[in-house]
Amino acid sequence: MNTDPKTPETQKVLDATRIWLERAVIGLNLCPFAKPVHLANRIRFVVSEARTPEALLADLASELQFLNDIAPETCETTLLIHPHVLDDFLEFNSFLDDAEAVVETLGLVGELQVASFHPRYQFAGTEPDEIENHTNRSPYPTLHLLRESSIERAVAACPDPAEIYEENIRTLRRLGPDGWRRLWLDEPSR
Repeated sequence: MNTDPKTPETQKVLDATRIWLERAVIGLNLCPFAKPVHLANRIRFVVSEARTPEALLADLASELQFLNDIAPETCETTLLIHPHVLDDFLEFNSFLDDAEAVVETLGLVGELQVASFHPRYQFAGTEPDEIENHTNRSPYPTLHLLRESSIERAVAACPDPAEIYEENIRTLRRLGPDGWRRLWLDEPSR
């Protein structure tokens, strides 16, 4: 794993992921729970150097254990970014079963869970170019490690958690492909 942002490649990955988090996830309010955690600096960004799924599983196990061992007030969640492995979405999607098995093996079911983001994320029943797929599209394949207790608190504070997904789809449809592309311009158009 590489958490050292001093290497140019790692810094590029971290910068792209932070921009995505700030402009899409928070900026479009795709996850209404992300902003307070981000502002409190309780998101851990880790870039994995894994080149094989097996190496990524080892990094995942390490990060799950780290998150489980540290206080939520210090680190609420982790984004495990893996730019060198599982570039193919179908392979990535299949890998998620292995990721869940690691959570189970570590005895962390009910404590932590893994969510997924990918540059070519595609919901079942959609075409690759449908805008709603962008709700789960990140610059690099990413495993989001979440505390179950955090999810429970967030859901309890939300009147209708199921509405978040529907609102995200409405937001992205209003934005459209051109609006999505404009999010990534260095100088947003006015």
